[in-house]
Amino acid sequence: MINFRKLAVLVASLAALAACAKNAPVAPAPDAAADEAAIRAITTAWFKGYNAGDGAAVAALYAEDAVLTAPGVPAARGKASIRGFFVKSVAAFAAAGLVDVDGPTSDAGVSGDLAWQAGTFKVTDKSGWAVDAGRYLSVLQRKDGKWMIIRNTWNSDAVPLTARSGRGTGVSGS
Repeated sequence: MINFRKLAVLVASLAALAACAKNAPVAPAPDAAADEAAIRAITTAWFKGYNAGDGAAVAALYAEDAVLTAPGVPAARGKASIRGFFVKSVAAFAAAGLVDVDGPTSDAGVSGDLAWQAGTFKVTDKSGWAVDAGRYLSVLQRKDGKWMIIRNTWNSDAVPLTARSGRGTGVSGS
């Protein structure tokens, strides 16, 4: 009789759990296309703010604990440091009359609350002459329902001065 009671309690418990699970709210399936579009919109906003000379708008796309590793300078850690970097760099960029253009193709991907985007860029002067080009990679995280950049880096395809002069690189200049 004791085993029958235990079995009855076990069956009743499983039935109750199944009923709870059936009535539990189900989170909507992630919309990968919408997430990817949101990631691409952040990149578009980044280029728009950078070319407008609005370092604050660019920095607003980064999370509080983000890390920016731009070429030729120490890593900027945290939103305040990133803002300081962009306020200075976009002002110099605008003063030089340069424009940074996102490449024609880029890749993006989303996995849960993390995402990435990789692409190419081209920097042109006022006449439209390409003065630099390179690649970028951004890692984003969904925080409180909003995508924010948490890691960002880019590099230039231009040959560094040390390589052009042959000093310190083991490469002879051309």
